[in-house]
Amino acid sequence: MEKQSDIGKQFYNYLWAYILVALSGCLGNVVDGIIVGNLISEDGVSAINLSKPINQFIFTLHLLINAGAGMLVAYALGRKDIQEARRFFTQALSLSVGLGILLAIVGGVVFPSETARLLCSNDQILPLARDYMQILLLGNPAFILMWGLSTMVGVDGKPKLVSLAVIIDNAANLFLDIVFIKWLGWGIAGSSAATVVGHLIGIAILLTHWRKNRRLVFSPSFSKDGWEGGSIVKQGAPLAIASISLTLLLLSANTIVLGTLGRTGIFAFAVCMNLLQVYNLFLSGTCQTLQSLGAIQVGQGNVEGIRLVIRKAFRFITAAMIVTCLLVWIWPTGIVRLFGATDAAFVSEGIHALRIFALSFMPFCYIYVLMIVYKLYHHHRMALFISFALSLTVIPVLWVMSRTAPQWLWYSYLIAYLIEAALIWLLHKANKVRFILPHS
Repeated sequence: MEKQSDIGKQFYNYLWAYILVALSGCLGNVVDGIIVGNLISEDGVSAINLSKPINQFIFTLHLLINAGAGMLVAYALGRKDIQEARRFFTQALSLSVGLGILLAIVGGVVFPSETARLLCSNDQILPLARDYMQILLLGNPAFILMWGLSTMVGVDGKPKLVSLAVIIDNAANLFLDIVFIKWLGWGIAGSSAATVVGHLIGIAILLTHWRKNRRLVFSPSFSKDGWEGGSIVKQGAPLAIASISLTLLLLSANTIVLGTLGRTGIFAFAVCMNLLQVYNLFLSGTCQTLQSLGAIQVGQGNVEGIRLVIRKAFRFITAAMIVTCLLVWIWPTGIVRLFGATDAAFVSEGIHALRIFALSFMPFCYIYVLMIVYKLYHHHRMALFISFALSLTVIPVLWVMSRTAPQWLWYSYLIAYLIEAALIWLLHKANKVRFILPHS
């Protein structure tokens, strides 16, 4: 069993690696929005924002398969059951590639225009949205594989290689954004293509992990119960449900905000969603570390080890949220103008919304980390409740506020998360939940 100091060192090795992995999932959209806003138009920024439900859905597939499989692989490695770890690794990557190709064919080849029209009702923005979304869908297997390989390589003990891959991935994306859009004249499609090519480069770097013999290699064998895809999906379900709920929230919130506050409101909301991406860098890194390193401690039956990992996770996310929130409150004008806002009304609404959302995302982050804790201790019902409620509680609050107090609409997120925190506390007490290792 590992020493506490060793676990603490591993925590930060995993943490920074996974934070960089999160860049691959969320920073792409933020950077694309900034560059497109300056090189193409404001409508280009809107088109990218309208594509976010697709990106979130792709990320949901990754969470459903690779996040769940990553925990199962970590459990197996903790028990030193290499054969079982290899089976889950093989099945997870097979599912990832298969679903990615299916989505590329359906959305990117057969129904690209229909997909764009489903998310964009404005005829002026629609051509830009279609061009961006089609490349995004065609390249989605690279997204899923990049995130999946990052998870597995990290679990297999090489978080620094993951860090290197993601740094180069994002550097290539930034450089190619300018090359494809400005120099080659590909327009908004070039922005999406740059992200895909960046992921392909990252994948190539991650594959160097298998130059030497490693624990995780492809294994065509099955357990005595056969195909274990159901176990993988079950493990990843809470995170995936939270992600798909966020997709529904994005769709609903766009409609409500646009109908209530108009163009200035929807622009402010788009900037706030980009702020959420910044929070997600730290949140995703913290949760992935908690899953991987925490699952290993659970597999070893290390009670003090899992408690140490949880404490460090909450301490880090608290520090990250405080710093991020302070920066937003100090520099809101610069953030709004970064996305191309010049009109005084747009700048004013953006500043107002940003400051409120900076506070609103704090309870969101705590609740999300708590969901992982429940999952590690096998309190699946509590984890599933949080998954459903994390985003879906916001929709009715938004709707009510838009009808009764539209001037307070931006507070809907904060109110919803506080309501959910109260519900979690009540359910925790009512069910007499205790944090004890499953095999204790």
